[in-house]
Amino acid sequence: MTPPKSNNRPLLQVKGLCVDARTPDGLRRVLDDITFDLRQGETLCLAGESGSGKSVTSLAIMGLLQKASLKVASGEILLDDTNLLTLSPTRMRQMRGGDVAMIFQEPMTSLNPVMTIGAQLIETVREHQKASEEGAEAAARRMLDAVHINDAARRLKQYPHELSGGMRQRVMIAMALCCRPKVLIADEPTTALDVTVQAQILDLIRDLRAEFNTSVLMITHDMGVVAEMADRVAVMRHGRIVEQNDAIPLFEAPRDAYTRALLAAVPRLGAHAGTDMPPRVSDAPLAVKAGPALEVSGLTVTYGKKQGLFSRGPQPKPTVEDIAFVIPAGQTLGLVGESGSGKSTTGKAVLGLVPFGGSVKIAGQDISHLSHRQMRPVRRLAQMIFQDPYASLDPRMSVGAAIAEPLVIHGVGNPSERDDRVATLLRRVGLTPDAAKRYPHEFSGGQRQRICIARALTLEPKLIVADESVAALDVSVKAQVLDLMLELQEQMGLAYLFVSHDMAVIEKMSHQVAVMQGGRIVEFGTRREVFENPQHAYTQGLMAAVPIPDPRHYRRLAS
Repeated sequence: MTPPKSNNRPLLQVKGLCVDARTPDGLRRVLDDITFDLRQGETLCLAGESGSGKSVTSLAIMGLLQKASLKVASGEILLDDTNLLTLSPTRMRQMRGGDVAMIFQEPMTSLNPVMTIGAQLIETVREHQKASEEGAEAAARRMLDAVHINDAARRLKQYPHELSGGMRQRVMIAMALCCRPKVLIADEPTTALDVTVQAQILDLIRDLRAEFNTSVLMITHDMGVVAEMADRVAVMRHGRIVEQNDAIPLFEAPRDAYTRALLAAVPRLGAHAGTDMPPRVSDAPLAVKAGPALEVSGLTVTYGKKQGLFSRGPQPKPTVEDIAFVIPAGQTLGLVGESGSGKSTTGKAVLGLVPFGGSVKIAGQDISHLSHRQMRPVRRLAQMIFQDPYASLDPRMSVGAAIAEPLVIHGVGNPSERDDRVATLLRRVGLTPDAAKRYPHEFSGGQRQRICIARALTLEPKLIVADESVAALDVSVKAQVLDLMLELQEQMGLAYLFVSHDMAVIEKMSHQVAVMQGGRIVEFGTRREVFENPQHAYTQGLMAAVPIPDPRHYRRLAS
């Protein structure tokens, strides 16, 4: 990797930026004295957890703050000595996309769903360059080629929903770079992506930075991504920059306690080598339960209607095919693979949430041929924790009502006993009983996930399916939730089917590991067997793509 050309003169300067939020109680400061420089060809990472002010900083630079709720109180944002905060809306619109461009976190909500990819790219080119329709279309094709999207002419005619997550993110990068901006702001550009797709997107941003000599302001909470991409790092917390330094000294000798805590919480691949057991997180005696919690044999799931005798067209292909494994009571099977590998479908199938073929036994009870009514008592034995804690909680129900709902459905206890059970569960997941009176929107993402765990424990199940249950959480909150799940497993003898694309998380949590690709398990073994001696090329590729929180590692690769 050839480093891009750089000079000592700052291209972008943020000086003393303060932003206030309008609240019913008056103005509240959300950014306080933010100051940093970005030089030509350099990558500066703004790192920190949700709520630290990273995204507000980027929106202020782009002139996209919602004026009804946020206002710049003071400071300057200089691009080539032009103060962006003093520009008229028309002039700022010209600068935005032309001189400063942004890649947003979620491309599906950032791309217009009713416009083709080509129409959106062409609109961007014509907005900022004097180009004909034909010239803009040619420029759009060139940018799709530059971001390694094959068959560009066909892709221009497609809509966002027809592309994968990784391809949509590539389109966002193409759109941001099509006018060759001086500064590219990337706001969590890989958070929702699988590890191999993430590696491809990071490589692409690095290559395009070198090709166009673009300056990159990257916003992320993933310290592995910071180590891989950053020349310099600014760590944010509670709306302030608490530490700012070059990448290597910041990782090797962080000065601020928050930076040290952030780095210590990063799951590291290989941190648990030499053992088949997840780390113990409490001194409580291990709960022991006999018999397998889950037995799966020949599991097959096929979506779509089968064709009749006189129907045309091919038979639908199985999404998941011939899956088999056993999870002993009190143990965890980590199910890992990329999006589309069949992980989540497998998790839903073992709970009877989608039609399936084959055999599934939960705590010895075969659910393969049970009706919906017959499945109800089995639901007490197995529960699910979903990826998005906000979407899986009813915003109209209080937290107490949501946790108690399974007790009501199954007719367990009277109202007083249910309230006591809710209070006990809230304490068990590290919340106070008064949280029962509040609503989901009043909690952080990590707290909402704790609430979802409490609800999953309401009926004292033997098995919990955790489907990407920590994927959307910040690194320190993720560490807290994982430790909580390990502690609950030790205390209650829970078995987990832990679905994730994060190899470091799988290594920390699992007794056994199953690697899925294309709807099949391609490698299976104990944690030590899979992580210390992977046999399948796909497993090796997944492990090689994991970001390593060590900037020297990437400097060695580049040299």
